[in-house]
Amino acid sequence: MAGIGPITQDWEPVVIKKKAPNAATKKDEKVVNAARRAGADIETVRKSHAGTNKAASSSTSLNTRKLDEDTENLALLLSVLYCTDDRVPSELKKAIVQARNDKKLTQSQLAQLINEKPQVIQEYESGKAIPNQQILTKLERALGVKLRGKK
Repeated sequence: MAGIGPITQDWEPVVIKKKAPNAATKKDEKVVNAARRAGADIETVRKSHAGTNKAASSSTSLNTRKLDEDTENLALLLSVLYCTDDRVPSELKKAIVQARNDKKLTQSQLAQLINEKPQVIQEYESGKAIPNQQILTKLERALGVKLRGKK
């Protein structure tokens, strides 16, 4: 390589720096303890509602109150429309029990005949069920008696 001048370096020095610690590493227990040992000032700030849900439940907003009123009105409307207070009448209860006993069936056997759970028959016979026309039709067929309408 004769004729070429002295070899020089064209590169500039590269300095690699660590990233500044982010918020999560600043709060890390190890970092805080190291800072305390080094004598650095540490500031601790307690948030007023930290760890609680007081901000969400402290006061009822207008929208929440409105929603509660609408829900109550809807429940009242549905109970009027669907007559949820109507339970099995005592004549129907007695007729189901009498027809089942005449056929010498247990509640479980009758439930199996009409493809329902035994609890359904129990609710009808105790008067707790709300009458369902499909179930009454199944009961009429299985027991061979007319449970609805004129006798």
